[in-house]
Amino acid sequence: MRRKLVIGNWKMNGSLAGNAELLSGIAAGLTSSGAACAVCVPAPYLAQCQSALQGTAIAWGAQDLSAHASGAYTGEVSAAMLADFACRYVLIGHSERRAYHHESSELVAKKTVAALAAGLTPVVCVGETLAEREAGQTDAVVREQLGAVLEVIAAGDVARIVVAYEPVWAIGTGKTATPQMAQDVHQVLRAQLAEKDASAAAGVHILYGGSMKPDNAKELLSMPDIDGGLIGGAALKAADFLAIIHAH
Repeated sequence: MRRKLVIGNWKMNGSLAGNAELLSGIAAGLTSSGAACAVCVPAPYLAQCQSALQGTAIAWGAQDLSAHASGAYTGEVSAAMLADFACRYVLIGHSERRAYHHESSELVAKKTVAALAAGLTPVVCVGETLAEREAGQTDAVVREQLGAVLEVIAAGDVARIVVAYEPVWAIGTGKTATPQMAQDVHQVLRAQLAEKDASAAAGVHILYGGSMKPDNAKELLSMPDIDGGLIGGAALKAADFLAIIHAH
């Protein structure tokens, strides 16, 4: 059985004071019966997270990284830097990076390789736009996005990644894929992972990232191939985040 995994994506939100309150609230409310959990925070707050979360059951990570190891890349953050702050996870290819920064599937693949090389767990994000869904292209889009990553990693590394399916049309819009709609895509993704390494695919966490909230988390998490959530807005409120962690 895959233990559920819930990762909070703070996006570009946070402050030193607010973060301290949020993290202490999450840590205080955790129980051993809940899902495994992590927070992916803006890079300036990684030191704070490391300090606050060491010794707790909450892991931490970053929202992006450079495909390059080091050098003249002003404003970029390398995988080794993230490892310096004991990050476990890093989000790669989030829909906002793909849309606003024009990140290609090839770049996402390079970033995944960089993360793996530094011992980080890449959370590879895939998902379709509303136009792509309405055109019946969902499966083709997510397979292309995940396929670019699977092409460049070794079969033995399949077990070291997490996949997050985030229908772009359901992020921050209040719209949510039905549990069965989400499950159908997760099943496609698991089958694609199995094409690369059948034994590893059964253990890979595939998270749902389309407006999971306390009131819909249990139904989504009951689906056989939905192994947790990548949580946006609800991750910024300790009570909501904890409700999702304990929802399954």
